[in-house]
Amino acid sequence: MNKNPLKIAVLVSGNGSNLQVLIDKQLNKTLNIDIVGVISNKPCAYALTRAKTANIPTVIIDKDSNGKKHTRVGFETHALQILKQWQPDLVILAGFMKILTPLFIHGVTIDLNIAMINLHPSLLPMYKGLDTHRRILKSGENHHGCSVHLVTTELDSGQVIAQAVTPVMHSENRDALQQRIHKLEHQLLPMVVNLFAERILMFNQQQLTNKIGINLPLKLFFD
Repeated sequence: MNKNPLKIAVLVSGNGSNLQVLIDKQLNKTLNIDIVGVISNKPCAYALTRAKTANIPTVIIDKDSNGKKHTRVGFETHALQILKQWQPDLVILAGFMKILTPLFIHGVTIDLNIAMINLHPSLLPMYKGLDTHRRILKSGENHHGCSVHLVTTELDSGQVIAQAVTPVMHSENRDALQQRIHKLEHQLLPMVVNLFAERILMFNQQQLTNKIGINLPLKLFFD
C-alpha cells in the first residue's frame, strides 16, 4: 500500500538551492513528498521564485499591516498561524537566516507536534553558528561537512540525524569550499527527508524514533 506523501513546509531566506533539489525530486517522484508551502522572511529571496515556478504556495513575512518591519514575535506568530493552516508533517529550515525563539520552536515541535529540521554547514557539534567555512580553513581542521539536525531552543544543538563528511583542501579558498559543501547538502537533505517520507524516522512529543533501529547520526563520506 502506497504511503501518503510527506507534507513539507520550508522556511527560507536566500537562493533556495536546497529547496530546488526537493522540488525536483517531488516532480520526478524520487521523493514521496508534497511541499505544501514556503515561508520567507526576505521578499527578495530567489527561493520564492523557485517555489512559484513550481506552483507551490509562498508567504512573505517581512512587514506588518502598518508597513513596519515585523518584530521577532510578530514574524513567529504569523508563521505559526500559516503552519497551522498548512498542517505539514515536517518543517525544514533550508538556508533560513533568522534565529528562532522558543515561542516558535515550541509552537511547532510541542503544540503542533511536528518535527523541525535544520541544515547546518559544519560537522556538529563543531562550529555552530555562522561563517563556518572561513572558520574551518583558519582552524587547520582536516575534515568539514554538513549536518541535518532536529531544531531545539539551543542554537544548532538538537539531535544530529545525518552528516556528510569531506576532507578539507587547504589550498582552496572559502568560496570553493562553500561550493563543495553545497553539493553535499544537496545529497544529504533529500536522504534525511526520505527517512521521514518512508516513515523510518518518526517524531512524537519532541522524541525521534526509527522503526528499523538505525544508529544516528548517519555518516556519508566523500572524497
